[in-house]
Amino acid sequence: MIQNTLQDPKARPAQNRVLVLDKNKQPLMPCHPARARELLRKGRAAVYRRFPFTIIIKDREGGATQPTVLKFDPGSKKTGIAVVADFQRGKRCIFAAELEHRGEQIKKALEKRRNIRRSRRSRKTRYRKARFENRRKPKGWLAPSLQSRVDNIESWTRKFRALIPVSSLSVENVRFDTHKLVNPEVQGVEYQQGTLFGYQVREYLLEKWGRKCAYCGKQNVPLQVEHMTPKSRGGSNRVDNLTLACEMCNQKKGSKTAGGFGFPGLCKKADRPLRAVAVVNSTRPAILEVLKSTGLSVETGSGGQTKFNRSQQGYAKEHWIDAMCVGDSGRHVFVEKCHEVLEIKAMGRGTRQMCRVDRFGFPRTGAKKKEKRVDGFQTGDIVKAIVTKGKKKGTYVGRVAVRSSGNFNIKEGKKTTQGIAAKYCKMVQKIDGYNYNNRMGVSSPLLRRGSPRLGKMEAFDR
Repeated sequence: MIQNTLQDPKARPAQNRVLVLDKNKQPLMPCHPARARELLRKGRAAVYRRFPFTIIIKDREGGATQPTVLKFDPGSKKTGIAVVADFQRGKRCIFAAELEHRGEQIKKALEKRRNIRRSRRSRKTRYRKARFENRRKPKGWLAPSLQSRVDNIESWTRKFRALIPVSSLSVENVRFDTHKLVNPEVQGVEYQQGTLFGYQVREYLLEKWGRKCAYCGKQNVPLQVEHMTPKSRGGSNRVDNLTLACEMCNQKKGSKTAGGFGFPGLCKKADRPLRAVAVVNSTRPAILEVLKSTGLSVETGSGGQTKFNRSQQGYAKEHWIDAMCVGDSGRHVFVEKCHEVLEIKAMGRGTRQMCRVDRFGFPRTGAKKKEKRVDGFQTGDIVKAIVTKGKKKGTYVGRVAVRSSGNFNIKEGKKTTQGIAAKYCKMVQKIDGYNYNNRMGVSSPLLRRGSPRLGKMEAFDR
C-alpha cells in the first residue's frame, strides 16, 4: 500500500476551513478558523452566513487563489461533498460535507396523495375526476423523488461557487455496469480488464450484500469474495454466483454449496434487484449535465476508481472521503485523521397545500393561507433568543415556529420551548430548506468508533 507522505501522525482534529468573501462579496480562499476569529475580534470582518460558516472582510478587495476542486460522490440517500485545494505542498481537503436527500419522503407524500384521490372516486365524498389524457413526459424526465436529488446537488453547487473560488468540478459518474461485470470481455471497456476490475466487482458486492457477511451477518470485519456454488462443483465467476463472507464462514463452508451449507435461499436473494443502485444510475447522467451547464471543467470517475484511490491511501469508508477520492485528482490527497464534517439534511420548504382536510376529504381549515412572517420571522428560521427575565430566563438557539400572537416556539434538537416573545429573538440564519449539524468524521479505519461529536448548533458560537 502506498503510504501518504503528507500524513502527520501527531495531527490534531481539523475543523472545516472558514469560507471568506471580500467586501464586494466575491469568494476568496477559505482560511483557518483561528485566522477568522482574529479578523472578527479586530473588527475587520463580520459573519456573513452561519451554515456553512462564512465571513466577509470589510477592507479587502480581491486576492490570490489556488486551484480548487468541488467534488461530489452521489448516492441514493446521501451525497458526499469535498473541497480539495492544490497547494504547493500538495493537495489537501479543506472542507467536507454530507448531503442527505429526501427522496423517500417525496415518494411517500406522492403515494399518499394518489391514494386519497383514488379513494374519493369510490366513496360518497368530494369527487375528483380522473384525467386520462395522453400527456407525454418531456425528454430527460425524472420522477420527483429522483429529480429532488439532482436539484439538491445543483443548488449546493451554486451555493459553494458563490462562497468558494471553485476552478473545476469532479463527480463520480459510473458506479458499476452490471452487464459489463457479467461479461468483462465486452469491447470498449479497457478499464474493466485492468487493475480496477476487481474493485468494481467488490464494490458491487458490498453494495448488494449490505457490507456484511452473507452467512453470519458480521459487520466491520474483513470480508472475502466467495462463490455460492464453488468452481469445483461447476460454479462460475458471474456476479450472480458471488457473495461476501468473513474468513471463518468461508473456511467453514469449504467446497459446499450455499444450500448444502444451510442457506438454500441465498441464491434467490442474490437475484433481487438493487433499488438503490437503480436510483443512483438514473440520476447520475442528469447530475453530470447539471454540472456541465456551469461552464467549468468537469472531471468524471468510476466507483471502482474511487475505491482504488481510497484504499491506496488507507482511508476509511465515508461519503465525504469517497467524494475526496473521486477521479484522477483523488490520488495523494491529504486529510487529517479527524476532520469536521458539515451534515446537510434536505427538509423542504413547507407545503403547497392550501387547506387541511379531515379523514373524509373535506376542508377543516380556511382556504386562504395566512402571513408566513410574524415580526420578521418565519417558521424554520434559526434564531437565538436571550430571555432576561421570567420563568423562561436563559439562552435558546434553534428552529423557530412563529405564532400570530408573537410568542414563538423554539426547537433545540428534540426539546421544544414554548412562549418565547419575538422581542428576545435574533436572526441567525433564514430558512433555506436544509437542516445542519456539525460532527467529527474520521479518515483512519482505526478511529471509526468513538469519534467525538459536536453539538447541532455550536458552529456559530465558536
